[in-house]
Amino acid sequence: MPIALTVGLLLAGLIISSVRILREYERGVVFQLGRFWKVKGPGLIIIIPGLQTMERIDLRTKVMDVPSQDLISKDNVSVKVNAVVYFRVVDPEKAIINVEQFYEATSQLSQTTLRSVLGQHDLDEMLSERDKLNEQIQEILDSQTDAWGVKVANVEIKHVDIDATMVRAMARQAEAERQRRAKVIHAEGEKQAAEKLVEAAKELGQDPRAIQLRYLSTLTEIAGDKSSTIVFPLPIDLIDSLAGRGLAKPQARD
Repeated sequence: MPIALTVGLLLAGLIISSVRILREYERGVVFQLGRFWKVKGPGLIIIIPGLQTMERIDLRTKVMDVPSQDLISKDNVSVKVNAVVYFRVVDPEKAIINVEQFYEATSQLSQTTLRSVLGQHDLDEMLSERDKLNEQIQEILDSQTDAWGVKVANVEIKHVDIDATMVRAMARQAEAERQRRAKVIHAEGEKQAAEKLVEAAKELGQDPRAIQLRYLSTLTEIAGDKSSTIVFPLPIDLIDSLAGRGLAKPQARD
């Protein structure tokens, strides 16, 4: 009886140790006598103790924070950049056999790729074209981690930290750019006004009386302001016209 009990306990322990339960998002990479055998799961699977071993792999998407990286941009600006990488295992066999620790390998590759890619671009591109840079980094990571059975789904640059002196320099640059635009807009307005004045002068020049009416209209508009003395130039043509009329009237009486 003690022998039978002992054998029963050994068999029970053997059965319990051979049973594995894998969740829906888990897979088991099974090795038999040290050689790859198959990928099992999910659900209940049986492992032969002593002959087979199993490595669990999680197939869910992992979120990896890339530490802040010091780099120099193409225009020689020192910046610190960090990012976040979303990836998952799509081939458990490659993730176990082809790389020792796929998570650590993907993390180190992400850091070096982030530095190498962003170092080829100017600071303005890092700040204004993040979507383009994210896509470029994601494509590079995805192509290099394909041999590890890892799929990089997305890469997002989170922060681009700039030195305080560079922030002040960028502020001065932005202010100078706004002043330049203001001057260009003002010059464009002056050009359009000059073109309209030339068109108006052409219209007024078609009849000598038109300029006289314009002067009289202007005098009427400014005559309402009685708080100041108005010095208004009188055209010589208008003076000659009035003088001619004054001389013509006495001659008409004779």
